[in-house]
Amino acid sequence: MLSHFKRHVAAVAASALPLASVPVQAQSDRWAGDGGLPPFYHWTKPVTGRPGRILRSEPAPATVSIPAAGRAERILYSSSDWREPSRRIPVSGVVFFPKGTPPKGGWPLIAWAHGTTGIADVCAPSSLPRSERDATYFRHWLDAGYAIVATDYQGLGTPGVHPYLHYEAEGIDILDGIRAAIRAYPELSRDKILTMGQSQGSEGAIAAAYLAPRYAPELKIRGTVATGIVAETANPGKAPQAAVPTLYANAADYGNTAYEILWFLGTARSMDPGAIRPEDYISDAGQAMAQKAQSSCMSGLRSYAAEIRLPYAKFYKRPIDALERRVFASTRFPDTRITTPVFIGMGLADSEAQPAKQYNFVSAMCAAGTRVEFHYYPGATHGSAVLRSLADSPAFVDKVMNGAPAPGNCADLTAPGPLQQPDQPRAM
Repeated sequence: MLSHFKRHVAAVAASALPLASVPVQAQSDRWAGDGGLPPFYHWTKPVTGRPGRILRSEPAPATVSIPAAGRAERILYSSSDWREPSRRIPVSGVVFFPKGTPPKGGWPLIAWAHGTTGIADVCAPSSLPRSERDATYFRHWLDAGYAIVATDYQGLGTPGVHPYLHYEAEGIDILDGIRAAIRAYPELSRDKILTMGQSQGSEGAIAAAYLAPRYAPELKIRGTVATGIVAETANPGKAPQAAVPTLYANAADYGNTAYEILWFLGTARSMDPGAIRPEDYISDAGQAMAQKAQSSCMSGLRSYAAEIRLPYAKFYKRPIDALERRVFASTRFPDTRITTPVFIGMGLADSEAQPAKQYNFVSAMCAAGTRVEFHYYPGATHGSAVLRSLADSPAFVDKVMNGAPAPGNCADLTAPGPLQQPDQPRAM
């Protein structure tokens, strides 16, 4: 059995109308990685009213902002719990503003969805310095006059289980982050909005566009930019599908367990935290990784996995086939019909998300009638495809933001072939 991130790397119609107030659950969850952040992230009052409203904000610390931003505001906003749409929850994030004076109509807005960081609160991007790659990427868009609202997602920064790789949760949090930002900051455009994401965030960015017509129909989503796709569909229809090579059968690939613990604690447990317990599934040897995930982020988990050298085959103490089937029924897109244009950038040396799996999702989107503009980047890895995509994505963004046609290039889609060797060190 292979790692879930690498093997699967993988019905909300919640109304925007006011719903009953449900207090934030106060009980702690020993496996949710809660705590370790400043009081800003801890909201003790009931969260009421419509989703997508600022609960509190503050200037982001210099360590969280980036030099290219005119200013950055850390925000705590209301959203809907993906499991219980009538329940309001706090979600954290940050808004980056360009330098200078906003144009007439306001700065166009990019909703950024981040890649895998972990499941612990301390892994919330709004509490951490941006990576050099992301700071460079953000600088491009800020310099081009786009503001950026970047959610942390439910359960990262704020209490509760982070529903890792649940497209509904990600999409809802992104859409409510957009709502909160444009309601709070009049210098942001109300009708020029784009979703954008990498890795886990690619799923979130696509999910936001997918859910918007039902969950947030008032938002003017113009298009989506996604790189390093981590998403699956339960219904590929008649789309051609490529065979996915079993690249990670090597028992010495100890890094698999770093992703596996996120899958179990964030993806599987988020469906029913009280009933899906690590001690019932994870071996005694694997319990150490579960404990580590309560306070360590992705780089730390990878280092720890290499240190303890626990093979994936010894991670679980019982079969998880039934749990897998339940999880995949919940996490796969029911279909891939996105009503707004989608830009996809794929690295052909992406050993994390695998080009063949990414191709399969793009093929399904094309078959469903989504207008897709895809680009293959030879030698690009999972992380380096982000900056490589800047060769093509700005023209796409300019078109969709200004109402120009974006017909896509699905007719040119072909399977990507064998995994290539990277042309530079892997970047996450």
